[in-house]
Amino acid sequence: MAKPSFYLVETLRDTAQRLEKGAYYQWAHQGSCNCGHLAQTITKLSKAEIHRLALEKEGNWEDKTIEYCKTSGYTIDHIITSMIDMGLTTDDIANLEKLSCPNILKYVPADKKPLIHNNKEDVILYMRAWANLLEDQLMTEANKMKFSLTLKI
Repeated sequence: MAKPSFYLVETLRDTAQRLEKGAYYQWAHQGSCNCGHLAQTITKLSKAEIHRLALEKEGNWEDKTIEYCKTSGYTIDHIITSMIDMGLTTDDIANLEKLSCPNILKYVPADKKPLIHNNKEDVILYMRAWANLLEDQLMTEANKMKFSLTLKI
């Protein structure tokens, strides 16, 4: 599971908002799919650049995370490294492509399930649910630290 940070929460919400405001979405386009949109937000590369670089290696984003190697020399692996540096894991990236992380899905209202991985509105919902989960984790950690400091005083 992703390492929670306020920057990652903001990045997920920014990506969801960009999609909601009409950003082009196409699940079969590696720069305009679920992972492609998050990669755009993180790297500031265009959808066309991400798609072109993704095509250097075979497969979809899930395949690319399985074959990921930080030192491969493939630019798509540098993009994945940027995502990992943001706090994501390769499992997070693969789960985003399929909207399938059980912990995130707990934050999705029951009447909105099941999510369809190539439905733009479901991608927006998933990213917002993920941001809410990470924000809750950050708040829980902050409360633990506050409690710990109180005990030491």
